[in-house]
Amino acid sequence: MISDSLNEQQIMMLRLLKKPMPEDDFIQIRRLAVKLLSKQIGETIEKWEEENNITEETYEQMSKMHFRSKPKSQ
Repeated sequence: MISDSLNEQQIMMLRLLKKPMPEDDFIQIRRLAVKLLSKQIGETIEKWEEENNITEETYEQMSKMHFRSKPKSQ
């Protein structure tokens, strides 16, 4: 049964979206969801950078590093 694998919020969202809606409204809802998820990802990255003392300089240094693996010797 689907409801066993969904949490309460997911079930509520499905109930809200049960009836078809105009395509423009659906697109707007999708964009809002993507905007919210993007904000959450940004906040998570900022927290991780702060906890790990990652700065713009760190990224600059990493961009100049060589990440390829060494060739296998034969």
